[in-house]
Amino acid sequence: MAKKYIDVMDTTFRDGFQSVFGGRVLMEDFFPAVEAAKEAGIRHFEFGGGARFQSLFFYLNENAFDMMDRFRAIVGPDANLQTLARGVNTVMLDTGSREMVDLHAKMFKKHGTTTIRNFDALNDVENLKYSGERIVHHGLKHEVVVTMMDLPPGCVGAHDVPFYEKTLREILDSGIPYNSICFKDASGTSSPQKVYETLKMARKLVPEGTHLRLHTHETAGVSVACYMAALEAGVDGIDMAAAPVSGGTSQPDILTMLHAVKGKNFDLGGLELEKILTYEEVLNDCLKDYFMPPEATQVSPLIPFSPMPGGALTANTQMMRDNNMLDRYPEVIRAMREVVEKGGYGTSVTPVSQFYFQQALNNALMGPWKKIAPGYGKMVLGYFGKTPTEPDAEVVRIAKEQLKLDPTTDNAIDIADRDETKSIAYWTKKLSDEGIEATDENIFIAASCDVKGIAFLKGETTINVRKNSPKVSEPKPTQQPIQSKEENFTMANGTYTVIVDGQQYNVQIVDGNANVQSVSVAAPVAAPVAAPVAAPAASAANTICAELPGSVFKLVAAVGDTVNAGDKIMILEAMKMEIDVVAPHAGKVTSISVNVNDKIEAGQVLAVVE
Repeated sequence: MAKKYIDVMDTTFRDGFQSVFGGRVLMEDFFPAVEAAKEAGIRHFEFGGGARFQSLFFYLNENAFDMMDRFRAIVGPDANLQTLARGVNTVMLDTGSREMVDLHAKMFKKHGTTTIRNFDALNDVENLKYSGERIVHHGLKHEVVVTMMDLPPGCVGAHDVPFYEKTLREILDSGIPYNSICFKDASGTSSPQKVYETLKMARKLVPEGTHLRLHTHETAGVSVACYMAALEAGVDGIDMAAAPVSGGTSQPDILTMLHAVKGKNFDLGGLELEKILTYEEVLNDCLKDYFMPPEATQVSPLIPFSPMPGGALTANTQMMRDNNMLDRYPEVIRAMREVVEKGGYGTSVTPVSQFYFQQALNNALMGPWKKIAPGYGKMVLGYFGKTPTEPDAEVVRIAKEQLKLDPTTDNAIDIADRDETKSIAYWTKKLSDEGIEATDENIFIAASCDVKGIAFLKGETTINVRKNSPKVSEPKPTQQPIQSKEENFTMANGTYTVIVDGQQYNVQIVDGNANVQSVSVAAPVAAPVAAPVAAPAASAANTICAELPGSVFKLVAAVGDTVNAGDKIMILEAMKMEIDVVAPHAGKVTSISVNVNDKIEAGQVLAVVE
């Protein structure tokens, strides 16, 4: 009897890069590995979407559409190239209007995509209807998703087999067009038995011949067991990655799964061991200079108790590392349980995973429920859709009070349609005002990336990747080592910023060795500028300080502006999320202490409103 053929999607170049490096891998560095994957017989790739779309504009000074075109050119016309979309959020972190949801499908079809995997973190089927319709309308295959995770111990009310059956029935009854169905566990916390029972249920419920898939992560240490359970339950496809971006926070390794199915009646994509070995050797060489976060390669025993997806985990820990607060990570993870339970049990996958982490961080740093994270607050108030269970009433009350928003039951996409800043006309004018051609691509880039998208289109973005540096004691022959007047000078341990040929490096010195934490293109070093005259001391009530570490994403107000309580002063970026900084009361903005792209620390003064 012939073995059952199982379609394998290689997630290396999207989820692998996102889960391990926060998506920050330059295309010229990894394209040789794409060639090697093709030679190894891989024909199904995840090559974009998710956070990987924005990361190219935010950190790499690369156009994601150009990357997609070049990827397609390498693998040829017959390969199945897949992307990830978040329902009405598409590849944005906020809800898109109908115009933007349509434009997303249109642009991704134009730039080489075959299939879009489409999910909603709340499993609100209303958020999948229009997005799924537009995906199919533009000639793409639609893979509709049920999102999964295990709840922390003692928590009940969702994320069991009956809950997934209810969600699947709603999808089937809704009339959403689809080509395949995926059960997606971004945190990798579902138990193998629950996976088996869920997929057995789905196989019986869906029409005969329906293509069923499972996606999971190794983060909690049970991904291989879950894939084996899914195969026994009748799935038709699974997702895997190649080393060094496999295992840990990513998908299980291709070679590992080929080994796991030995003696079983499954053929994983017709893949051959020796060819995959060669592919992984090339990929290892391509990525050898990139800084590998230790947590990206580990299985975490805490994850089943506080579900955190791989991509979000490494993005968050890198943020905490960059801001010298990684020691607070276990405390934040412990705070996740209550945040998940009181938030209504949305699946821990972007953007909900970021809402959870931000709120857990707030609770750990400021005390439980003293400060509601904007995304988390809007979620419990209903602005992203209906949560699986009712959020905690007291948390809803606090969110309403702090965010000055009333709860809503309106569909998320209808709310977005009422926001003129989410219209094509708004972004067309915005581009025109900046002297930028309003092509469909440019409109979508600007709408999905805001000020950073416009900065990219104007040629003003920087490169920010994390690569290792050679030892200080081993300079390249073409370079002259920097020496002090004292022959035996040694730099002390610590973090330093150096600029070489206009390139800015953040270097950590430990026992005489240098490790580059980040790289960014810097303007030529300018002559020293006199320090500004300090403004008169402001009262604590008038001073706005950063509650979280991050960077300045956008300045909304200017010095001299009159604002009302709750008006935006600026927007910060932290952990893949945009965080509003608002006026504490009505008054005049008398001081703004930061600029766009400045890195900030918790407690740092940002502005004064008097």
